[in-house]
Amino acid sequence: MQIAFIGLGHMGGPMAANLIKAGHSLTVFDLVPASVQAAVALGATAATDARTAVAQAEVVISMLPASQHVESLYLGETALVEHIRPGSLILECSTIAPDSARKVAKAAQARGVAMLDAPVSGGTAGAAAGTLTFIVGGSASDLERARPVLDKMGKNIFHAGDSGAGQVAKICNNMLLAIHMIGTAEALNLGVAHGLDPKVLSDIMRVSSGGNWSLEKYNPWPGVMDNVPASRNYEGGFGSDLMLKDLGLALEAALATRAPTPLGAAARNLYAMHSAAGHGGADFSSVVNSLRRR
Repeated sequence: MQIAFIGLGHMGGPMAANLIKAGHSLTVFDLVPASVQAAVALGATAATDARTAVAQAEVVISMLPASQHVESLYLGETALVEHIRPGSLILECSTIAPDSARKVAKAAQARGVAMLDAPVSGGTAGAAAGTLTFIVGGSASDLERARPVLDKMGKNIFHAGDSGAGQVAKICNNMLLAIHMIGTAEALNLGVAHGLDPKVLSDIMRVSSGGNWSLEKYNPWPGVMDNVPASRNYEGGFGSDLMLKDLGLALEAALATRAPTPLGAAARNLYAMHSAAGHGGADFSSVVNSLRRR
């Protein structure tokens, strides 16, 4: 397929690379020239701007930081929906507010362009390995059109419901992720404060009732697990500021429906303090450093 890929950061770059490896023809654009050149080295074609990137595309994929970037790209000054060919398909893979996803989808539909909100779970490791989980909102028929592309980037594809539903499900998932990361960090910190070996304690909890994804796959304590951000000074991975953004989206969604999320609110407050202390660019597992005894 002719695919335009916009946004080649920690997640978008590896996703684009897997599409290139699968034989798709990619035209790419990013504000960071080095990210574009990395994709070009794998066989992509560089575009001078987003409008040029989508000129011949059958599928447009975007992976951007936040709602304002997505709305600006598709509806704002760039007005990308007006430059995508009718009959094409947008896969918006960023994690954004459900209302933003619905707004872009409505504008795209008016131009004869289909859109799915398809945020991902699985982190940078999943993006590189092509094992991401896609959480999709939109029509079932459009999802079937998208499967040949999504299958090359992910292992699990879920249809959450209509437009915006993918974003709601992703927000719920990331709120829970933040909560069990903080819980894992607190438990490890408590054990270490009492003289326990963090690896031994992790092994105990991993096969006990406290087992969870953060403990088993993404341990936040340095030296316990290889090939996770904690083993490389919390560089790479999923930034704390991005987690703070997602927790803010969860809080907005909770307020809109009056759904009580006391632990989600507490997690947001802790990540806000962690970011204010200068750790916003570090992986979200670095929150353990805001808990460790000095």
